[in-house]
Amino acid sequence: MSEPHPRRAAVTGIGVVAPNGTSTESFWKSTQEGVSVLDRITREGCTDMPLRVAGEVRRFDAPEAVEERILVQTDRFTHFALATADSALEDARLGRADTGEDPFSVGVVTAAGSGGGEFGQRELEQLWGKGSRYVGPYQSIAWFYAASTGQISIRRGFKGPCSVVAADEAGGLDALAHAARAVRRGTDVLVAGATEAPLAPYSMACQLGYDELSTEPDPNRAYRPFTGAACGFVPAEGGAVLVVEEETAARERGARVRAVLAGHAATFTGASRWKESRQGLARAIAAALQEAGCAPGEVDAVFADALGVPEADRAEALAIADALGAHGGKVPVTAPKTGIGRGYCAASVLDTAAAVLAMEHGLIPPTPNVFDVCHDLDLVTGRARPADLRTVLVLSRGLMGSNAALVLRRGADAS
Repeated sequence: MSEPHPRRAAVTGIGVVAPNGTSTESFWKSTQEGVSVLDRITREGCTDMPLRVAGEVRRFDAPEAVEERILVQTDRFTHFALATADSALEDARLGRADTGEDPFSVGVVTAAGSGGGEFGQRELEQLWGKGSRYVGPYQSIAWFYAASTGQISIRRGFKGPCSVVAADEAGGLDALAHAARAVRRGTDVLVAGATEAPLAPYSMACQLGYDELSTEPDPNRAYRPFTGAACGFVPAEGGAVLVVEEETAARERGARVRAVLAGHAATFTGASRWKESRQGLARAIAAALQEAGCAPGEVDAVFADALGVPEADRAEALAIADALGAHGGKVPVTAPKTGIGRGYCAASVLDTAAAVLAMEHGLIPPTPNVFDVCHDLDLVTGRARPADLRTVLVLSRGLMGSNAALVLRRGADAS
């Protein structure tokens, strides 16, 4: 067992915008109830593509969440990031740097896999339809993966270490790990997370090259991992941001420590090499547990990657068994993302938010639309399962070959 870190990274705030809820409260209510909101795509220019089903955020009011001067120079994925950062900071009871916080004590790290596709789509249409003089100057920054990190830090006056993880799906967990390590090295607070908006025509056309994408038109059948009917995943937009801060300082200022980011590890096994991902994911799990000083038998639940590709699902089930040993067949596993879609980098951060909420409420949320499990997993389906959750494992794999595991400890048990 490894020695505990002298500075530990605590989660003190959560902000969510997801297809099943545009606040943390509404997200958790739908998640614990196992509500599926997957539906036919309605976004303009996307309805005639082979991809028919996705998780759209339908009740997000960008002008209400973001001031006009920022709104016009940013993409939808950044609007999500700004809104979730506001919610997370409010939840953590932290304000702007210019209202008393040391600006150099707060940093920002976000992850993104698709960037500002919707903004870019509009500018490309202007270029093609009217000419280069009609392309605005913000095109040069709005599409960029780092746009959300930049806009959050500028808007809030944060001058601590800022960065972006431009990666596949596992990048969401890597961003949280980056935040945790920055806190351990001396930064007081990191605003960390991931948001995505991949449902513009240009973005969707790019995604059609993924063999793992589901083209099933029935929303109830389009995303069913760990079953014999698994036919791929459906994409989603939205995301989550967490406030990660030094645990002792958080407790001293009276903040609620909602969870501790206890351990993380990442590996790489190659694009779409799902059989090889078994070993890579198992290694990531083992290393994350080691960093957390956690025995396999202490894991109370697993939030699975759940790609929805038979070979990938089998590899994940075997990786859990490889890493957790005899406990692997007993530990409850869930994948609430089957009700909202797989939001690329944002998917694993939404899973992390759900895992923190699950520990707080003593409930493992179910896996929507999945009943006939064909792998050796104790998959939670149908209804949420009451459980005393002290330690939760969150898993993620990317289409480009990344694997990541994150260990969370319940806040009340972290002192």
